Amino acid sequence: MAKLKTNSGAKKRFTLTGTGKIKRKHAYHSHILTKKTKKQKRNLDHFTFVEKDDMHRVKELLVL
Repeated sequence: MAKLKTNSGAKKRFTLTGTGKIKRKHAYHSHILTKKTKKQKRNLDHFTFVEKDDMHRVKELLVL
């Protein structure tokens, strides 16, 4: 049987931490930034973790 390929879009967007959590960036921080407040843009700048409900779906894309 052939090896499974990692989804190339997912591999650019997610990183695995040492404890097994999956890190992701916030959405809505790439364009149309003039109408967003400084606070909103600052809070979107940080990384966050993938929710437990979506973890299985992302792990399938990353072939973990």
